[in-house]
Amino acid sequence: MRELFIGNKNYSTWSMRPWLVLKFFQIEFKEQLIPFDDFHPDQAFKQRILKVNPTGKVPALVDDGLLIWDSLAICEYLAESFPEKHLWPSDRVLRARARSISAEMHSGFTTLRNLCGMNIEADLSEVGQKLWQEHAALRADVARIEQIWSERPDDNGFLCGQFSIADAFYAPVVMRFISFKLPISKKTQQYMDLMLSVPAIQTWIVEAKQEQQFVAIDEPYRTSR
Repeated sequence: MRELFIGNKNYSTWSMRPWLVLKFFQIEFKEQLIPFDDFHPDQAFKQRILKVNPTGKVPALVDDGLLIWDSLAICEYLAESFPEKHLWPSDRVLRARARSISAEMHSGFTTLRNLCGMNIEADLSEVGQKLWQEHAALRADVARIEQIWSERPDDNGFLCGQFSIADAFYAPVVMRFISFKLPISKKTQQYMDLMLSVPAIQTWIVEAKQEQQFVAIDEPYRTSR
């Protein structure tokens, strides 16, 4: 049985991505959630994850004794393991695009990441309005994401046709846009509505909101939940 080690669903964007891929494509796995803390070496999170992953981070996939870490590496491994499920688009052109925009998300949009951490259960609309006014780099990140989303082949569809790894990689951005109420176009909202209709995403959101843990290090804008 393959095991996916993840962090809190309310906060952990990198955990969300491979979890969605596994759920959406109905790949059997066992979820192992390790609650976040202050990430100090002598605290529970580091002590538990270091027994599995020497990087001390989530997500990590263990499949029949093989460790795969990093969300993109996990998704690539799953795509190779289950080619019949078409985790990447079947079309060569769309597949190249899906890989490109996934890699861009994997390595880019640092201002959005740093200022607008994923916090699914929080209403941070007032914070979002202030950040939007103060940070041109945030507005640039959002503009680029909106450009990517606007170029999907069908206005009523996913980023590269059918749901793929690329959509899983942008799912945490949907969560950020909702929590911080960042200004977006109608076309962007259309894509977000489609993503929110995906059962795997709905399940993640429900379970994130059910979590009762408040992790101060992940909460720069609040002192309690």
